Amino acid sequence: MMGELLFLIPMLPLCGALIIMFAGGRMSRKLLAAVASFSVIASALTILWLWPLAAPQTRVSLFDWFEAGALRVPVEILFSPLSAAMALMVTGVSALIHLYAASYLHNDPDVRRFFALFNLFVFAMLIIVLADNLLLLFLGWEGVGFCSYALIGYWYRNPGFAAAGRKAFLVTRAADVLFVIALLWLFRLTGSLSIATINQQATSLPAGTLTIVALLLLAGACGKSAQLPFSSWLPDAMAGPTPVSALIHAATMVTAGVYLLCRLFPLISLSPTALAVIGLVGTATAFYGASCALVQRDIKRLLAYSTISQVGYMFLAVGAGTVTGAMFHLITHAFFKALLFMVAGAVIHLAAGEQDLFRLGQLQKRAPLLFWLLLAGALALAGMPLTAGFFSKDAILVACFALNSPWWTGLGVVGLITAFLTALYALRLVYLLAADRDVTIGHGPVPRGMIWPLLPLGLLALVGGQLNLPEVWGGGTALQRWLQTPSGGVGTHAVEWGLAIVTLLLFVAAWLGVRYRFRAVPMPPGGGVAAFFTDGWKIDALVRNAVSKPYEATGRLLDGFPERWYTAVLPDWLGRLCQSAGRYFRTFTSGYVTHYLSGMAWGTFLLLAILLIGLLR
Repeated sequence: MMGELLFLIPMLPLCGALIIMFAGGRMSRKLLAAVASFSVIASALTILWLWPLAAPQTRVSLFDWFEAGALRVPVEILFSPLSAAMALMVTGVSALIHLYAASYLHNDPDVRRFFALFNLFVFAMLIIVLADNLLLLFLGWEGVGFCSYALIGYWYRNPGFAAAGRKAFLVTRAADVLFVIALLWLFRLTGSLSIATINQQATSLPAGTLTIVALLLLAGACGKSAQLPFSSWLPDAMAGPTPVSALIHAATMVTAGVYLLCRLFPLISLSPTALAVIGLVGTATAFYGASCALVQRDIKRLLAYSTISQVGYMFLAVGAGTVTGAMFHLITHAFFKALLFMVAGAVIHLAAGEQDLFRLGQLQKRAPLLFWLLLAGALALAGMPLTAGFFSKDAILVACFALNSPWWTGLGVVGLITAFLTALYALRLVYLLAADRDVTIGHGPVPRGMIWPLLPLGLLALVGGQLNLPEVWGGGTALQRWLQTPSGGVGTHAVEWGLAIVTLLLFVAAWLGVRYRFRAVPMPPGGGVAAFFTDGWKIDALVRNAVSKPYEATGRLLDGFPERWYTAVLPDWLGRLCQSAGRYFRTFTSGYVTHYLSGMAWGTFLLLAILLIGLLR
């Protein structure tokens, strides 16, 4: 009986969304926000209540979704150590973002639609987390895609914001097609869509087929997690309200791809080629995102590129064979990235909507508590020793160097370079917001409802590393013992201490460089290289020239000849032919019965002649 209660975890946010949809017109703004927030908080409390069911795991089936031949798809969830930890992170962080959003959107005229979509977003993400078969997981997968489209384009009356929502929808759909191919292929190979069955039968699959399927799964994961080459939608997704950005980047959609690879790691790990490609994609994306974040002027776009980079580290962890490392960084990243986005929203509120970092400043004077929360998040992002980001990032790099392979050592070195760039742009963000210059006067003090949800996130950003503190630091790797997932290569204490020292030196070097560059009144970056990085390595232009323009040219060509021929010229010609034929045959209609009888007689004679000739042959 207790097992059936696990369905409350996703159903509570869904019920909240349905209540807001159908009864929200009779509710006040405060009641709408309370229903939305309480449903997610209740889901998080349900996870804590049923936490013992996760060890070792509990599988519960509600009913059969459909059955066709050998295919049986139940609505079934799996509450395992991995899914329980992920679900608690999703609901816990989402609950704080809901509480923050209640104050952030207190003057929005359409808050009912916002909170309905917000709750639906959490429901879809929980379906991804808890689903025990790939088809149910895909239902949640498409659900977060729809909700992200609707929330990114929430202010749809602005054409640019609506276009950003469409872009996110189309780019992720392109990757989803590859995911569907992998899903159908796995069913053809194993006869099942159960994740557990697929993982068990993976050892019997041909090596080449296994690699191709793993790469298709990687492509699907890259779409949702904004990894190269599907990364261009995420910076534009900043068109949505700041709580939407926090939810997408920290707790839901962007982490879905990483979680998918972790759930199917027993299959993926059987292909060294696939693991190498995953590591390469993650490392390249991490470096790409960090280099772009380094020169951004828009505070939210800087954080968007930062997310692309940090999720790249998670992909690198999966490639290096450490699912624990990927999940550890996923959880700590949720803490400090949700914190940074919500701080950014408060800063934008203070500055009357201004988002240009070079027109902001004096944060430590105008809102000291907000500045210290920003500093906590930035230091965790930068990987300052003893913060959450330091421990989770170093765990990934240790796994790379522990493999003792030139390939993985090279990726680890690029990871270290990226860590240095990360520290640069994180500290640059702090210095720019603290710069002493004239700033726009905004809406007055930040509402308390936007401040207090940040406090637990600020604390977790600093001490969240205790979740999986390494033994070399006197910890017991609690997350590893709970998850019981692969942790990759085991580095020696010398390697771990060496990486810690290198990380400290990189952080100090980044701080000195930023302090030297931005201590005085900073100037915006200029030049061709800065413009190249600001524009995301011109990936949008590349896609436009390689895909969009040829497609448009083909459309114009088809519109100019084949389509026009078949839709205009040919029907017009056939119509004229029929009219001409009608006019000609009308000449045979004299109106005399004798003429018609004569025609019938001659026709009968002709038919008899044809039949007679056929018989004679």
